[in-house]
Amino acid sequence: MNNLFILVILMAIVTYIPRLLPMVFLKDMKLPPYLKVFLQFIPYATLGALIFPGIVTSTGDIYSALVGGGFAVILSLYKANVMLVVTGGIVGAYTVMMLM
Repeated sequence: MNNLFILVILMAIVTYIPRLLPMVFLKDMKLPPYLKVFLQFIPYATLGALIFPGIVTSTGDIYSALVGGGFAVILSLYKANVMLVVTGGIVGAYTVMMLM
């Protein structure tokens, strides 16, 4: 048990150091405006890259999956609640599957 505790502490330190160093040494660095805007879009692009393969392979049928994903995108553009977006995507995919 003692070795496990030491291992967890060392792993936490090794993980924390790479996160801490840029904040300490680059805190006064000013980024150009175009780079700031570019970096603000990275979370959205990453989220899309993680979600899209799951949407395409979710139903086994590419058409119903894309229609369900399209419904979810449209609802999210109208700033609907997250639960409504998910439910709308499921209902859209299910409806297309029933019609085919």
